[in-house]
Amino acid sequence: MLERIIHPFEPIYNKNSKILFVGSIASVKSRELGFPYASPQNRFWKILEIIFNEKINNHKTFLLKHNIALWDSIKSCDILGSSDNSIKNIKVNEIWKITSKSNIKVVFTNGRKAFDVYQKYIYPKTKIKAFYLPSTSPANASKKIEDLVEDYKIILDFL
Repeated sequence: MLERIIHPFEPIYNKNSKILFVGSIASVKSRELGFPYASPQNRFWKILEIIFNEKINNHKTFLLKHNIALWDSIKSCDILGSSDNSIKNIKVNEIWKITSKSNIKVVFTNGRKAFDVYQKYIYPKTKIKAFYLPSTSPANASKKIEDLVEDYKIILDFL
């Protein structure tokens, strides 16, 4: 059964942020644990640790140190568990409000749903190009972490 979810997290960014990672909406596990990509099976933070060759102890501090912003495209929706494929009745986060207060010049989406939502609803207001990156979710188990690391290394060209 679909459940109405309101996005629980504020964006992580500051005026120095150069790139923005955009997901769809926080998973059940992330909402339980209180921070983005919190599920131990989600590979987002591990990928960043590998790319930057740095252990992440504080997620927000790490992102801001590297001029990375993070938020989700969806402010609220109806969803079954954490399944992006089930998402209906979308209201988007006002990402243009953070891009106007920062140096964000490029967006990277974590997964297809985030890319599609960004392109349809958010890009018309930000006019900031988005690059699709494969989902780091455990639901995307066909992608090995080594392959995801190679895909995500593109961010280094913009930092």
